Amino acid sequence: MTKQMQTQLRKQMAPYEKANLKTSVFQIINTIIPFFLLWFLAYKSLSISYVLTLAIALIASGFLVRIFIIFHDCCHYSFFKNRKANKILGTITGIITVFPFSQWQHDHSVHHATSSNLDKRGVGDIWMLTVEEYSQASFWQRLGYRLYRNPIIMFGFGPIYQFLIVNRFNRRGAKTKERLNTYLTNISIVILYSFMCWAIGWEAFLLVQGPIFLISGSAGIWLFYVQHTFEDSYFEADEHWEYVKAAVEGSSFYKLPKLLQWLTGNIGYHHVHHLSPRVPNYKLEEAHNNTEPLRNVPTVSLKTSLLSLRFHLWDEVNKRFVTYKEAADYMNNNMKKVI
Repeated sequence: MTKQMQTQLRKQMAPYEKANLKTSVFQIINTIIPFFLLWFLAYKSLSISYVLTLAIALIASGFLVRIFIIFHDCCHYSFFKNRKANKILGTITGIITVFPFSQWQHDHSVHHATSSNLDKRGVGDIWMLTVEEYSQASFWQRLGYRLYRNPIIMFGFGPIYQFLIVNRFNRRGAKTKERLNTYLTNISIVILYSFMCWAIGWEAFLLVQGPIFLISGSAGIWLFYVQHTFEDSYFEADEHWEYVKAAVEGSSFYKLPKLLQWLTGNIGYHHVHHLSPRVPNYKLEEAHNNTEPLRNVPTVSLKTSLLSLRFHLWDEVNKRFVTYKEAADYMNNNMKKVI
């Protein structure tokens, strides 16, 4: 893809970068109101059957993911045309999803600016080592890395650690406004959760909120993981890294069934989002369908996405993700050549 083609591709996104107030408001109505209604139904179902409660919680967790997508759009100032409106709604949805608006906005902006850049990893991304880095790592570093990328830890304990613990603290070097926003979010969460525990009892609150949080959190991490971890992805050193290539080739098109696509706010069109973060979630599919070059991007289905669990290390030589076994074979062959 030539520089001219890359420039042209970015220009093609311009018509889709304008938020539609009517659509945005309707999305708030059909997302946040149903979530609270489902939460209430889940609470009421505790007196009937906890199996029923879990079933309702599963549906509610899908709506919480959708609320996070609204929060995510607000962080990019793409949900409303007005920046202040994005900040206000972003902070409110951040309280609901336990994410501090300003802090996550910073980290996520860094992620967009450095995604697939091997020399600028570490902020807003998932820990990933190259085969070479893994071969030179100590035993404890390898163990830590394997534990980190273990599905049970990443998708089970990951949401608890990242969302409930890490999100509560300001990053080093954060400016005053960002710090205040984190404090406001934390205080609001404490007040909201305390009120709920007082109103319905802490046991009932945990029995309902617990599964909703865990399911939605695991789903959120999974979406982020699979959108950047697929066999023929794109990663380059800084000197060869290109923004458009990183967006189109380093972000997957996660083709989901229509219901899941709706619940996840079209975030499966991740290549479009990385190409132009100012495109609101409800215009991502349209941008994809009407832009010819985007139809040939790496496509991952619900079934094939499970294969991404096998990919742990980036092979810089062959430009693809590999398994630990493939990496071990590669390292053994190199040792033999040296001997």
